[in-house]
Amino acid sequence: MDWERLKERFENSASGRKFLAFASKLYGWGVKLDQGAYLHGFKWTKKVRARVVCIGNLTAGGTGKTTAVMLAAMAMAGSGIRVAIVSRGYKRQKKTTRPVILFENFKGDWRSTGDEPFMMSRVLAPYKIPIVVSPDRVWAAKTAIRKFKSQLILLDDGLQHYRLKRNANIVLVDAENPFGNGQLLPYGILREPLTAFKRAALVILTHCDQVDEEDLEDMKAVIHQYNPRVPVLESVHHPQCYVDMCSSRRIPLKEIHGPAACFCALGNPDSFENTLESLGLELKQRWRFPDHQHYTEEMLHTFQATREDLPLITTFKDFVKLPKNWRSILERDVYVLSVNLKIRGGEHEKKLFLSTLYPDLFKKTAQAGQTSAVQNATPVESVVAPQPQKGASAK
Repeated sequence: MDWERLKERFENSASGRKFLAFASKLYGWGVKLDQGAYLHGFKWTKKVRARVVCIGNLTAGGTGKTTAVMLAAMAMAGSGIRVAIVSRGYKRQKKTTRPVILFENFKGDWRSTGDEPFMMSRVLAPYKIPIVVSPDRVWAAKTAIRKFKSQLILLDDGLQHYRLKRNANIVLVDAENPFGNGQLLPYGILREPLTAFKRAALVILTHCDQVDEEDLEDMKAVIHQYNPRVPVLESVHHPQCYVDMCSSRRIPLKEIHGPAACFCALGNPDSFENTLESLGLELKQRWRFPDHQHYTEEMLHTFQATREDLPLITTFKDFVKLPKNWRSILERDVYVLSVNLKIRGGEHEKKLFLSTLYPDLFKKTAQAGQTSAVQNATPVESVVAPQPQKGASAK
């Protein structure tokens, strides 16, 4: 039985709810102890010789963080900044003591890095952005600086990590489910209390197109209760195209419609499925798995046997975890939905985002009298599909 089902059983009884509430208190005490250890000098933060910006969230589950990290990395690389991404490699299966570097000649697979870093490396390959994976993120950051002379370290999902000193925190909030029931894990979805907004230099609301304007204003009001001056930006996840994974051909969104099947292992599967339905698909079959689930040949055989020749659609994050012989099992009509993150607004909002990442970029361009860095920065307008596995070319 997975955790979500077990939690649902607890929530359906008074004694179960009391147990979850008590467990949340224990979790909260642990969070305070960890924060207090750094605040009072029992543990020390480590500074590195580069700007460090954390992109993280307060809740468990999908907020669109990975897409935001890629947006930031592409924008900085497009502006001439040497940027690297540091990740702990959550739920990687092959753990190593030394940092794992995903760059041009990386020979491993997602098991040694975690699914999200591996997916990012495939998408960001044209931008030559290194990704360094290690539970010791100080070591990972120093490795990136030594090997690649990185000027900016993007700390992926590190808001609750205090050992690596950062210059700014960008906090993402899922507008569809911003704070859950307001409780800490495991009763709620909060990783730490909302007072953590005090540490934010910028807050980005994601999936803003899925909620009313009034709801967005209510979220901003809650955030400003804890940090009255923090800028709050709005963003949407914008579907761009489908990618035929048997040929790497990009397919316009309007060309796939009607009945379809999908599968995913995401923190927020509803968002993915709702997007597919908004594009005109009728989901006759859908498979949901726990976040970071890896796929087996048996699962693929199930997909193939029950999808009834319908197009099978998934995400980049899920696709990179398919077994190497996926092509021989799924045969055809396997698509990935390519999605990018867009920040709402104009030049002012873009500048807020970019200046939080690397404020010196604007100082240098102003001194040199050059074109605005906002105009020079590469937007996330296209996502490059991972190439098919070797031997998986179209028939």
